[in-house]
Amino acid sequence: MNTYARLPVTFVKGEGVWLWDDQGNRYLDALSGIAVCGVGHCHPVLVKALCEQVSTLIHTSNVYHIQHQERLADRLTSLSGLEKAFFCNSGAEANEAAIKLARLYGHNQGINLPTIIVMERSFHGRTMATLTATGNRKTQAGFEPLLTGFVRVPYDDLEAVNKVAANNREIVAILLETYQGEGGVNFPQANYLQGLRRICDQNGWLLMLDEVQCGLGRTGKWFAFQHSEVMPDAMTLAKGLGSGVPIGACLAGGKAAEVFKPGNHASTFGGNPLACRAALTTLDIIEQEGLMDNAVTIGNFMWEEFGRRLQAWQDVLKIRGQGMMIGIELPVPCSELVPEALKRRVLVNVTSEKVVRLLPALNMQKAEAEQVVTEVSALITWFLESRVK
Repeated sequence: MNTYARLPVTFVKGEGVWLWDDQGNRYLDALSGIAVCGVGHCHPVLVKALCEQVSTLIHTSNVYHIQHQERLADRLTSLSGLEKAFFCNSGAEANEAAIKLARLYGHNQGINLPTIIVMERSFHGRTMATLTATGNRKTQAGFEPLLTGFVRVPYDDLEAVNKVAANNREIVAILLETYQGEGGVNFPQANYLQGLRRICDQNGWLLMLDEVQCGLGRTGKWFAFQHSEVMPDAMTLAKGLGSGVPIGACLAGGKAAEVFKPGNHASTFGGNPLACRAALTTLDIIEQEGLMDNAVTIGNFMWEEFGRRLQAWQDVLKIRGQGMMIGIELPVPCSELVPEALKRRVLVNVTSEKVVRLLPALNMQKAEAEQVVTEVSALITWFLESRVK
């Protein structure tokens, strides 16, 4: 179906941070499949593990125990401090699981219309529940009626959350991206998560964090919430978890850990042996190769270099970054930069109309990062010179 405005290129091979098209041209990938290929394309350790798994067992069913799924649940709960894991196939499904968990949590307390606070400029997926939770009217248009049970407030605004708390007795949870990706690569103030945690504790709500894009080492820690030392009640993961093999996860702890019972939720493909082997191997690579430290080192280098090379435009640019999650906000819509970058053999993305988004693989090296900065800085300078001055 005509659901994608595809760029005029077909990639047939990948290695590290490089892709080759069907004409033999090589491209520097600064997007990594939109934060999916966090350990680069076709990492040899991952390729070997997947080939071994395909030759042994691809799928059974969640009717039975799955060894790799149990190992992955142990690994993720150990890394996060949460207690339980439900596995699915995507970020949208992981967020659906969190929404269902919150509603069941509320009904178990006798609340008739369990309601979740969500954020402006958020993105949680394109299923009906996650679409409703998403704070982007453009993606919702045409799919009404949306679901009830959601209240929206501005991101990074504790006072707005407090006002809702004072006027709505059916709130059961807050759902937000720890760092917003699709909404423009937005980072909250230092005390924001602590404030949300305090409000949730005072009201008996669940704090649910969507780390589909910002989790799994991208910001320099396993999970972005670990920068603030706040423990959520639930967290969702996908994208970089399987390095391109579809897998999502909803983790839960504390009062959320035992909400789901047998029969409450399920997935045919979720957590199958192949997907879980991919995730386990991905986690091993990130840990054994020190990729979180590299994400900080290279991410800081890129952020600083962009600031230096685009200094002449400091009055109109906003450069935001944490590890390998970088956004450069321009003063005017700039979607045409994406095909122009493609012509220059660099893959980037524009989100929220005005933000050039970079999500490189965690193992990008300094020479490759410098090439990205050089090309993207030249591209932005060319664009601004022709439209702003």
